[in-house]
Amino acid sequence: MTRTLLATMRLMVFILSALLITFISIDTFERRNFLHNNFYMTFQLWVCVFFIIDFFTELIFAENKQRYLKHRWLFLLLSIPYLNILTHLNIPLTHTELYWIRFIPLGRATMALAIIVGYVSKNQIRSLLASYVMTLISFVYFGSIIFFNAEVETNPNVTTYWDALWWAAMDVTTLGCNIQPLSAVGKVTSVVLAILGIMMFPLFTVYITTFTKTKNSDINATPSSK
Repeated sequence: MTRTLLATMRLMVFILSALLITFISIDTFERRNFLHNNFYMTFQLWVCVFFIIDFFTELIFAENKQRYLKHRWLFLLLSIPYLNILTHLNIPLTHTELYWIRFIPLGRATMALAIIVGYVSKNQIRSLLASYVMTLISFVYFGSIIFFNAEVETNPNVTTYWDALWWAAMDVTTLGCNIQPLSAVGKVTSVVLAILGIMMFPLFTVYITTFTKTKNSDINATPSSK
């Protein structure tokens, strides 16, 4: 019963995360003012509420609650509906600042997606690699959306979303491209993506090295047939 409940809630987190990403993407591509979109604001509020319920449900059923809190406390902080709270309190923030705050629940969504992808593989190393790949892809996508929103009206080299996606892919690999950020948001996003790339790409090298050593060990351990 407990496993069924937790599995159902994880599936709901996955679905809500995908829907949240879809709504933000559509609003960005169509240049909508998300603060005036009552449906989106209400939807994000209830998504955050469900994320919080999911956190405490898993805490209740966790075998080691202290360990769960130690490793998942960030999940709770990312689940708080900051955007709804700030707009309700009429705290004066710029549209750009609110746009960044809008992405906070996506951090929780990304972690949820990475964990679910990791569950697919029974091998611990492959599970960890799958989680990192999912996280990297998510941050490249979010970075491209943020970059597109910040640069499309001021940067002559960014005319479509695909320009922003190409820029994000090249930036995260630290190869660079002919598109240079002009806005402050674009420059910050550029630095963040480059740092993520520097941190995460060596993990792929470690995985390939470990995989190769394991295969060689298996081959050497297998007695050769005469």
